[in-house]
Amino acid sequence: MKVRLTEIFTSIEGEGIFCGTKTLFVRLAGCPYGCFYCDTQDSLPLDSGTEFEMDKACSMMEKELQPGTYKINFTGGDPLIQHEAVAKMAEFAQSKNVPTYLESSCFDAERFSHVLPFIDIVKIEFKTVESGFVPPEQHPKLFAQALECLTRSISASKKTYVKIVVSSKTNLADFESMLADIFANKAALKILGLIIQPTHGIAEPKLPLLMQMYDAAAKYHSTIRVMPQMHKVIGAP
Repeated sequence: MKVRLTEIFTSIEGEGIFCGTKTLFVRLAGCPYGCFYCDTQDSLPLDSGTEFEMDKACSMMEKELQPGTYKINFTGGDPLIQHEAVAKMAEFAQSKNVPTYLESSCFDAERFSHVLPFIDIVKIEFKTVESGFVPPEQHPKLFAQALECLTRSISASKKTYVKIVVSSKTNLADFESMLADIFANKAALKILGLIIQPTHGIAEPKLPLLMQMYDAAAKYHSTIRVMPQMHKVIGAP
């Protein structure tokens, strides 16, 4: 088996519930989708990065693993594009007794289920309609896939949280409707929390909108955080 990687590096986690933790990032190449705020453009082409034999990729990961590393983050691109390779690398990572973390748009529940046994921490990202991830007419299908991934992650007793990226283009009513649909699923009540992540450097939402979004989300869960990408603040990759 081979895997196409953009980079492997250690840094400080800048997003989500585990923001601030020392993390080994394994960035896989390939994502055929199109969020307008994407900040990893170099990793999007399916032929980007460098192809490695699996043994070599795992050796690179082990070599980069530093003492005190809190978790190993499989990111992209979108790692589910290479789900079989991610499962192999995550299985190897677990053998090193470091928690594994999946950072994906969760666009395919079957690919997600293939990887899930080897993942300890899961971020379920729900894309908004205006994100541009998929055309608007395809968004209901995408949302359903992410919701199914959430159900499966909670059922598997994984540490699970939800993230929604918002921008000045995000319609508050649409955001509130998305929340209602997410929390209509009883599995969502068992998440660690919900992160509202404002876009950085493009279509940045204003504070009043973020406050309204916080209040809307707080109706459903006690742990809500409006959290920007902190790695950009501290100059981390």
